[in-house]
Amino acid sequence: MQAKKRYFILLSAGSCLALLFYFGGLQFRASRSHSRREEHSGRNGLHHPSPDHFWPRFPDALRPFVPWDQLENEDSSVHVSPRQKRDANSSIYKGKKCRMESCFDFTLCKKNGFKVYVYPQQKGEKIAESYQNILAAIEGSRFYTSDPSQACLFVLSLDTLDRDQLSPQYVHNLRSKVQSLHLWNNGRNHLIFNLYSGTWPDYTEDVGFDIGQAMLAKASISTENFRPNFDVSIPLFSKDHPRTGGERGFLKFNTIPPLRKYMLVFKGKRYLTGIGSDTRNALYHVHNGEDVVLLTTCKHGKDWQKHKDSRCDRDNTEYEKYDYREMLHNATFCLVPRGRRLGSFRFLEALQAACVPVMLSNGWELPFSEVINWNQAAVIGDERLLLQIPSTIRSIHQDKILALRQQTQFLWEAYFSSVEKIVLTTLEIIQDRIFKHISRNSLIWNKHPGGLFVLPQYSSYLGDFPYYYANLGLKPPSKFTAVIHAVTPLVSQSQPVLKLLVAAAKSQYCAQIIVLWNCDKPLPAKHRWPATAVPVIVIEGESKVMSSRFLPYDNIITDAVLSLDEDTVLSTTEVDFAFTVWQSFPERIVGYPARSHFWDNSKERWGYTSKWTNDYSMVLTGAAIYHKYYHYLYSHYLPASLKNMVDQLANCEDILMNFLVSAVTKLPPIKVTQKKQYKETMMGQTSRASRWADPDHFAQRQSCMNTFASWFGYMPLIHSQMRLDPVLFKDQVSILRKKYRDIERL
Repeated sequence: MQAKKRYFILLSAGSCLALLFYFGGLQFRASRSHSRREEHSGRNGLHHPSPDHFWPRFPDALRPFVPWDQLENEDSSVHVSPRQKRDANSSIYKGKKCRMESCFDFTLCKKNGFKVYVYPQQKGEKIAESYQNILAAIEGSRFYTSDPSQACLFVLSLDTLDRDQLSPQYVHNLRSKVQSLHLWNNGRNHLIFNLYSGTWPDYTEDVGFDIGQAMLAKASISTENFRPNFDVSIPLFSKDHPRTGGERGFLKFNTIPPLRKYMLVFKGKRYLTGIGSDTRNALYHVHNGEDVVLLTTCKHGKDWQKHKDSRCDRDNTEYEKYDYREMLHNATFCLVPRGRRLGSFRFLEALQAACVPVMLSNGWELPFSEVINWNQAAVIGDERLLLQIPSTIRSIHQDKILALRQQTQFLWEAYFSSVEKIVLTTLEIIQDRIFKHISRNSLIWNKHPGGLFVLPQYSSYLGDFPYYYANLGLKPPSKFTAVIHAVTPLVSQSQPVLKLLVAAAKSQYCAQIIVLWNCDKPLPAKHRWPATAVPVIVIEGESKVMSSRFLPYDNIITDAVLSLDEDTVLSTTEVDFAFTVWQSFPERIVGYPARSHFWDNSKERWGYTSKWTNDYSMVLTGAAIYHKYYHYLYSHYLPASLKNMVDQLANCEDILMNFLVSAVTKLPPIKVTQKKQYKETMMGQTSRASRWADPDHFAQRQSCMNTFASWFGYMPLIHSQMRLDPVLFKDQVSILRKKYRDIERL
């Protein structure tokens, strides 16, 4: 019996070996015959082997990007069914494989930098208010150009925001209109903005026309269709979202512990059928009516009663009991579930209210995810794990909650509070992709003051900005450059400008003095300037305009700038003390002459006052210290219209600088020891006395305030009642014990 088994095993093994050799031999002979055919064709000039002929051939070698509509010319062995071709051509966009390297022409940006061209509006084309706001934000930015030959990026004037065919804002025949544009070039270097796509019942992400190789700035975009480092995910915002400025966040002060009346809230529509209904239909399982209040209503749409279920009446009754604004302001966490589309208005509402968003929208590419770290401001949940949400957020430590809440306020004010900020953030992200060598890093985008105010063209080193000294463990600068703005001729050796120059030069912190000669008279001879221990550089202003005092001169070698008017009277002790104060607040303006703003109810406009009151909101740059980065920001961030206004009036440049710094820092300037004689001394000089006493000069400053506030979209100036004096100032101790004893004698 055992012998039979052995014979059977041997017979089976032999059969297997025979079959193996048989089939292997066929394959080997086939490969050899193929090689001979190749060799024979080579002898007849039909095939020329490439240098890599002897390298192995991989069956799945990487193929270059080719649109689907060009696949007919490819190897016939790659089978693409008609259905695949049809689905691909009708998909969200043909260029799904597009990346900056394959679908963007970088050469257009080399000559003129990052410039954006907006197509002129065509007659008869309707444009929704939201899209008008987007175009206005671009045209008012420093990126805008009216010359298409200088453009790096192109934006359509055709309204592409709402591509829901059932919407009254839907633009028909967009496909043919876009294709007829002579600069379209299959969408290359074009940016398309979109908030709504698809329609009932699927709400796909199809925008209804072939975008070619254009980039999408799109709301509610899925990670599946999002093209990394090419598209930009933007938030869904309402038609009432402000064009500029926008309201500040609702967090006025930090409460410790950071817990509010409600732990988790939501109030919104419940969809009984169709896409997006599953999550909201399940919220009642988590609602407890105490600290977790999740309210939905079926009462929306024309025929809601036809589809209502057994819970609708009860839900509708509960829904009416709560005020949404009250819930929003008194909740620690706000649920942000998906709606018909992935995005929701609840997202921006939660950010503004300092209510930490709890995201329940699987597959949503969060807004500006390329640069924003949302783990620092939101809780990313999973729709499939809804029942675990309450226990998850209850386990978050109070310190973490406070940090999340503070980050919501920063992100809201930096990138989301207005249409303009959303648009500018989109453009800055694209600019960073184009000029990678000077792009912003994650710290800049996710730390105050944010990516819009930190221009990498100024420097690629964070230590050159006044906002990151603590992050980098750096000490503030130990020296300053005094910049004296001279507008009157030098006729006497007793003029205040010469005394000011000597006083500044004697400061132990002074590195150099720059005299900006904006006078119509020729430069004085070198021997007319007093001898000092530090270099004195005289620069003749080419344009002789007021804004030239804030140009980013290469001659300024220090980070700190002491800005001085020629008729300012300061002692060396005052200069030293002001600089030591600035070293503790390097991101702010620190100085002496203070002014304030107020709202005039009778005229319904902003007013300007120089009265000595108990608060102030501006420190004039006639005697102030600030970081030299603000020279660069003044020259490159602010629009030409505001700077031209300043130059035409020969006024208001100091107000504009205060607006800019307060907008960046969200903080007031700092006034140092009250200098009572500043006003009297200044008014007594002949150089500018007429300007300060002239009522037209004061009226101009009132007008400037309102023009500046209009451009910023809000009033950035912030009142303060803080004044910093030396520690022993006016104290009843020996004068010899006081470091800045001369200040009390002034």
